[in-house]
Amino acid sequence: MHPALFYRPGERLSLAELGAARLDGLLIEVGDGYMPVDTVEGADARATGVAHLVPARMAACGPTAAWIHGAGDERPHLHHVRRLSATRQRVRLAEGVVYHERAAEPRDVQVIAGVSVIAPLPTAVELLFAATLPAPGDERRWLQALLSARRELIPPLQEALTRMPRRPGRRRAEHILQAVIAAVPGQPGGRADGRAVGLPVRRS
Repeated sequence: MHPALFYRPGERLSLAELGAARLDGLLIEVGDGYMPVDTVEGADARATGVAHLVPARMAACGPTAAWIHGAGDERPHLHHVRRLSATRQRVRLAEGVVYHERAAEPRDVQVIAGVSVIAPLPTAVELLFAATLPAPGDERRWLQALLSARRELIPPLQEALTRMPRRPGRRRAEHILQAVIAAVPGQPGGRADGRAVGLPVRRS
């Protein structure tokens, strides 16, 4: 997507002007900005929408990466990033951005519209094991949304899990993945309407 098609409040138009254009049906909201209603909201558009929240030498991860890869309609309430560098660094993050200390593996990173993003399969693995923690957030719902949007990830995710016999939380991850797959549209017992349970749906 060409950057000129993306409008961030305060750059070329004010928030009030962009909001008025949205109400007139000319723009849709994508991430923290807007784009023409007839523009495809693909991964490049979504990555552009959060580019200002992902600092240099950082990659979007977790729910943010899942959303960029097509999960859900509305962006996450909190965005997630992790460092690319093997060395720790000090960085100022915008409000509403969660920093993960563990560095991303270079092989797991894609660059979309100039933004570093954890690839779909490593994102699914990350969300799955985050859902096994004692006090999980909404990672399970984002995993379901990602697998609903990218059903081709299910077999490699199942295979990846078999290659982690000693990873902490693996047994619980197996149970969670079975339940999530059962809720994915097109799978046995899955939802017929194509929506992931619990994630907001944009009304436009």
